[in-house]
Amino acid sequence: MSGMSEANEILAKATSLTKIPPFFEFLGIMVEPLDSDSLCIKLAMRNELRGYSGDGALHGGVISAMIDIIGGIVVAWNLLKDTKEKPMQEQIKRLQNMSTVDLRIDYLQPGKGEMFTATASVLRTGKKLAVTRMELYNDEQCLIAVGTGTYTLG
Repeated sequence: MSGMSEANEILAKATSLTKIPPFFEFLGIMVEPLDSDSLCIKLAMRNELRGYSGDGALHGGVISAMIDIIGGIVVAWNLLKDTKEKPMQEQIKRLQNMSTVDLRIDYLQPGKGEMFTATASVLRTGKKLAVTRMELYNDEQCLIAVGTGTYTLG
């Protein structure tokens, strides 16, 4: 199986095992595989997502949400890859018991742009926690924000 087809298979499985949270749908987040080992989320700018500054930048809360969401998705992605041979009920339980324990975000510049892409990598996975590093870019590949997150493992 090619790397991208495996990535698409895992993504389809994740979608079938869990409900997409209404908040993700409200934001308009799209999940896309980058290769067999990673994925990203994308968000198109809408007027409802702009902040207060009058410069049309993405609201800081939306930036924070994207950083948190991609961190959790990457942890879930890795859990699914690691447990693909286990019974489906065990996979579902592990995904449902995940949650954010700690989140730190550094806002580097205003979130100006029309499309935003967040990526993440797992720095460490233990028995109960996973730590991730996340980045958010605009459509001009300017780094908007970075974050680290800690997530419980189900």
